[in-house]
Amino acid sequence: MAQLADEILSSLDPKQRSVATALKGPVCVIAGAGTGKTRAITHRLAYGVDIGVIDPKRVLALTFTARAAGEMRTRLRSLGVASIAARTFHAAALKQLIYFWPETLGGRFPSLLTSKTGFLSEALQRANISNTKKSSLLRDLAGEIEWAKVLALAPDQYLQGLNDYSRVFNPSSKISAEQVAKVYEAYESLKKQERAIDFEDVLLLTVGMLEEERDVRERVRDQYRYFTVDEYQDVSPLQQRLLDLWLGKRDDICVVGDPAQTIYSFAGASPAFLLNFTNKYPHAEVIRLSAGYRSTPEIINTANTLLRSANLGHELDAINSHGEKPIAKGYKSQSDEAQALVLLIKEDIAGGLATNEIAILTRTNSQLEVLENALDEAGIENQIRNSERFFNRPQVREMIGAIRSASVLSESDWLSDLRDCLKPFGQSEYVRSFMQLAGELEAEGLTSLRAFLRELEERSETNNPPILPGVALATLHAAKGLEWRKVYLAGVSAEVLPWQASSIEEERRLFYVGVTRAQESLALTYYGVASPFLAEAGLVN
Repeated sequence: MAQLADEILSSLDPKQRSVATALKGPVCVIAGAGTGKTRAITHRLAYGVDIGVIDPKRVLALTFTARAAGEMRTRLRSLGVASIAARTFHAAALKQLIYFWPETLGGRFPSLLTSKTGFLSEALQRANISNTKKSSLLRDLAGEIEWAKVLALAPDQYLQGLNDYSRVFNPSSKISAEQVAKVYEAYESLKKQERAIDFEDVLLLTVGMLEEERDVRERVRDQYRYFTVDEYQDVSPLQQRLLDLWLGKRDDICVVGDPAQTIYSFAGASPAFLLNFTNKYPHAEVIRLSAGYRSTPEIINTANTLLRSANLGHELDAINSHGEKPIAKGYKSQSDEAQALVLLIKEDIAGGLATNEIAILTRTNSQLEVLENALDEAGIENQIRNSERFFNRPQVREMIGAIRSASVLSESDWLSDLRDCLKPFGQSEYVRSFMQLAGELEAEGLTSLRAFLRELEERSETNNPPILPGVALATLHAAKGLEWRKVYLAGVSAEVLPWQASSIEEERRLFYVGVTRAQESLALTYYGVASPFLAEAGLVN
């Protein structure tokens, strides 16, 4: 056992090792971009389990996205720990709510809305509001309602909440805050009528259940003893309230975050919980990770220049070999910029880069559409991250059905069996992504087609798709937590970034997130007038 424990720690640097061996009491890890925070916290759990300090069945590891939860489970499995629950706040709450529903509230469990769009369309009609920009309006409304609910603001408290939290509601759809309140009220009424709940309700109902039902609260606390929270800078007041209920008076909690990467304040998240952690737990151990393993010194220097100019936080230390200096270039129009990016990416591919090693990141979804069209016309394979749910696509569902049938008879050579059962689907991007994932999992020790099927089913439940081939197209928000060898930050123009002057600090942090996605090469492009953030980063005069 001691030998395995030593192996777990051997791949960590001294600071990461400090995280991995800090197993008792409250621990706060301030981890800069690309400093190996996921490695540190997964090794901490694996080390604690191996030496017998942590019971894996009593751990709840919480992440901000389903993809991050899936990555954590994969890493833990590769370290020999497969029984730890790694979930998003919503997934953990939903599991508890469904389990205790019959004995606390009774009756049939409500239907869960995976999207607010349909109900919001009906709510708009009920509130007698018409608008020509309906898709953007629905997006704005969903965001406002989510913000209100994570702050526990009912429809009749929404307007006062805008004032109390100094929130400026200024959607592109041009409707008033009073109209938003009416739609919010109609939306909640419609949900009640249809016996439906949304993801914010899942958190609110779980909080209510744990606050009101002492027996349930004690049973949940008995189930979970050790807590790890990733991306703690993006926790909302509602999520913190739930976390406090799970913890009770105990303090076996490890939180990890980076104040410089707080990018969800618009949705009610607050870095205050991370920044004030030592006020709540005065005896907490605080560890800082600053060694930048992801990026070249040149990219880290750009990130640090931005950190210094805006006083965003502690700088990163360059560890890797030197590379290209980031460059910024302007174009007359968005169309000119898109065509220039196509030519640059063709050069990258000719130079040996695989398409899935390249990303174009933008501030808005509408910018992505222009770039997608340009790449399509040039015949360059591409994928928009976080668009349609991967596992809802008809061919993907058919492929999983074929794997399910084949898994019944599959015996020794499961990779060959997988290849055979996917032959009818040709060489589509989905087949290639499945085969790539299968190869990676076999290298990690997966031994059967049944186990691969379970992996796919788990990924489907948590919306954690395998990596698809093609140049990645993503908004800066969707790119959080990801990395590529070559990154283009496109549309870094004054009219787009910052998107709203009222949130300039958050927009700056979002730009920092974009810069720190690049491993080896970073290029920034803009049309018209350059964003002021380019000057702050030392990239334009």
